Amino acid sequence: MEIHQQSQRNLKQALLAGGMAGTAVDTVLFPLDTIKTRLQSQAGFMASGGLRGVYSGLLAAVVGSAPSASLFFVTYEATKRVLSTSIDPTYAPLIHMVAASCGEVTACSVRVPTEVVKQRMQTKQFNSASSAVSNVVRTEGILGLYRGFLSTVAREIPFTCIQFPLYEYFKRIYANRYGRPAEPYEAALCGSLAGGIAAGITTPLDVCKTRIMLSTKNQNTKQYTGILSTMKRVAAEEGPRALLSGLGPRVMWISIGGSIFLGVYEKALKTCTQLRLLENERY
Repeated sequence: MEIHQQSQRNLKQALLAGGMAGTAVDTVLFPLDTIKTRLQSQAGFMASGGLRGVYSGLLAAVVGSAPSASLFFVTYEATKRVLSTSIDPTYAPLIHMVAASCGEVTACSVRVPTEVVKQRMQTKQFNSASSAVSNVVRTEGILGLYRGFLSTVAREIPFTCIQFPLYEYFKRIYANRYGRPAEPYEAALCGSLAGGIAAGITTPLDVCKTRIMLSTKNQNTKQYTGILSTMKRVAAEEGPRALLSGLGPRVMWISIGGSIFLGVYEKALKTCTQLRLLENERY
């Protein structure tokens, strides 16, 4: 019974900490995300808005950031805990990959609709979230809000399979070297390095995801559909270098974002744990 209650408390802490971390990142680094999206747009950077209105779509991002981040961390922590009891610790990287992948798939149920709305506002297709949502639903149906779901999952799983094993590895190396767990600000540095590496490697997948999400039935040109067909089309029409569009802003955004995201998460977890200990001592 005590173990079950402890597990419930840990999941509640992950829910709260994940929501705080996701909101912090999306709010602080939104301009970098906008620049990255416009660089990846088929219309081109300037036609998509250039450096003007870099906060377009912020509301949609904020609305989705807390629940999607919370879903990710709750699923990640729960899956990691279950797998850790049945798989040998020497396979820790595999445990982290599977747990992070499950977390991403769950989080995408909330993240994708907000991404569709956010990116269409970032590229000046719409001026408000309500008009973006109503247009997508009217022209593409409710499933239009999930345009790019599979491509998002196809981007997130490789990304997270690189980022989280690296993150856990860097923290373990740090703990072994200094004889103590990493403090939140030290974990933030581990998250920054892991995120930057993963972001650089998965940029072509991100370009494909952006093209698919921005593609609409109203366009005169052929729509982008699957990851492979989009990758081939972009490379053929614009050259292989186009698959690295937005590489700089993406690596910078996720490096800084990984630092804030995982730093805030670790700090929130630590604070929740300290508050719980104080409460136990009081009673």
